[in-house]
Amino acid sequence: MNDFAGLGFGLGTLPILTNAVTRSISAENPTGEKGKGGMAVPDPQDPNLPFSNRAIDLGQGWKVNPFFKPKAGETVTLMDVDGPGVIQHIWMATHLKEPGEGRSYVLRFYWDGEETPSIEVPMTDFFAVGHDIVSRVNSLAVVVVPEASLNCYWPMPFRRHARVTFTNESDKDMTNLAFQITYAETDVAENAGYFHAQWRRAVTDRANPDYVILDAIKGQGRYVGTFLAWTQLSDSWFGEGEIKFYMDGDTEFPTICGTGTEDYFCGSNGFPEVYTTAYCGTTLDGRRENGPPKWSLYRWHIMDPICFRKDLRVTIQALGWWPNGRFQPLADDIASVAYWYQKEPHTRFPEFPGLQARWPR
Repeated sequence: MNDFAGLGFGLGTLPILTNAVTRSISAENPTGEKGKGGMAVPDPQDPNLPFSNRAIDLGQGWKVNPFFKPKAGETVTLMDVDGPGVIQHIWMATHLKEPGEGRSYVLRFYWDGEETPSIEVPMTDFFAVGHDIVSRVNSLAVVVVPEASLNCYWPMPFRRHARVTFTNESDKDMTNLAFQITYAETDVAENAGYFHAQWRRAVTDRANPDYVILDAIKGQGRYVGTFLAWTQLSDSWFGEGEIKFYMDGDTEFPTICGTGTEDYFCGSNGFPEVYTTAYCGTTLDGRRENGPPKWSLYRWHIMDPICFRKDLRVTIQALGWWPNGRFQPLADDIASVAYWYQKEPHTRFPEFPGLQARWPR
């Protein structure tokens, strides 16, 4: 049996002992260094030690600094460590009180000293929370527990360095940002790809209702997940459009073509109820009493990754029904996160949308 080095976790691998060691970064140990956790000393005069007053009787080592408080417009570094290693779990929590607040916070991940991020996504969308409306997600890759406990289990290997930043683009200081990034210091296999995630948003055009989830991906990789936050701007049903994967030189026609939006997200008959499973779910029911219908949909290709060798483009059609039973092209508001692994370097992402362009309708 090959030596297990921190990737490919499962019940069957848990007994296998290796040279990997676990580290975890939080406000209580911002560097993740060995033996450096919980060292803050209570100081009620220090605004960066939020629980000083609570811990003043007990002293050092008693939950003095459990979270950060990023100011309006501030970027804080959550992780900045040398490799090799692999991120195995990310937990984040904060208070989401106003619509659009979660999309005001942006996560960016940089691998091995790259200048442009491999992950650039609003905080809530990264964890499959659409429209800043928190709903339960109970999947293998992402878990969301009300009220807003956000968990990610996508493995993220790095070889030389990993840097993770959090930007508060709102006009208000945050009262708290709690987080924990758990990773293993371990060797990384030569053929391991780097994790990527990209956020997009657009209103489809009835004349050409193709929404682009991802394009301009060059090199070898695996596409592993789709999250959609879909706002209907038209009446009735929206889920007849096909998802298409153009790969390795495809032009007019794709190699992989789905049979409908509800089919791709493993549903049928118009999503009669919300569901959250290991690999797929619709966690926000669009049939609401007030406002336009909004849906949150995820599909993880964990057991069926989309493997490509040279290039990849992913689109989905916004398509419903006319009263006469014919297909109706839709003008709907769609936001998406695409998740994939690939070799570096990656193609530079499109310019990240500004704050108002990200706000939910």
